[in-house]
Amino acid sequence: MLKWRTAAKTDAGCQRQKNEDSYYVSPDQRVFAVADGMGGAVGGAHASKLAVEAIAKQWKSNPPPKDDRKGIEKWILDAISLANESVRQEAEEDEAVRGMGTTVVIAVQSGDNFIQIGHVGDSRAYLLRDGRPMLLTNDHSVVQEMVRAGRLTEEQARINPYKNLITRCLGHEENVEIDQIPVDLRPSDWIVLCSDGLPTVLRDEQICAVINKKSEPELVCDELVKQTLDGGAPDNVTVVAIQYLDSENGDLN
Repeated sequence: MLKWRTAAKTDAGCQRQKNEDSYYVSPDQRVFAVADGMGGAVGGAHASKLAVEAIAKQWKSNPPPKDDRKGIEKWILDAISLANESVRQEAEEDEAVRGMGTTVVIAVQSGDNFIQIGHVGDSRAYLLRDGRPMLLTNDHSVVQEMVRAGRLTEEQARINPYKNLITRCLGHEENVEIDQIPVDLRPSDWIVLCSDGLPTVLRDEQICAVINKKSEPELVCDELVKQTLDGGAPDNVTVVAIQYLDSENGDLN
């Protein structure tokens, strides 16, 4: 049976006045989420905060099952739907934040070496295994749709002026389509959740190199944020890192 430990860090970056990202790690360290708000500094920050508060409320009132994979999948659908309704309702009622929205990426840990990822927007989830990065999520953005259609390369997408134009978010529609990705875990795996401020500056290989050099989640989060800031950090950056070890190899959760 695997054990895990986690850390998180967020920073406004070098060019933004306010941090519009939010993150959540449940007290039992089984639910993890990153949200990246949009709609101006006030609206964006409020939207991401509402989203993670809704997820936290869902955890508190009805925590996800530990070993029921279908139950975990449904819990994610319910949590993100609750977050979507929370943001949408507030945007309708308060003219000051009308039009606000947020991305979300959420991970729910089971008790049997399994984690379920759910996401909407362009915040990301990575699996780092055997020294190699694997992007688990597909960005819901105009530019990434062009990449998937073969009209842009990944390198062209990195510098495209429309790379932040997303096609799916929380808060704009009554019903939002939610992607879900199941992941069977192994010892030495890492799961990294992040806002798009991280991959805007660091390539997947650079993210992986940091994890390969660092032994603890806190050090990974610190170094990823530091390197993003060193690279100019035009956007807010948020990272949640989860490290997995065999239960015999360490005193973890």
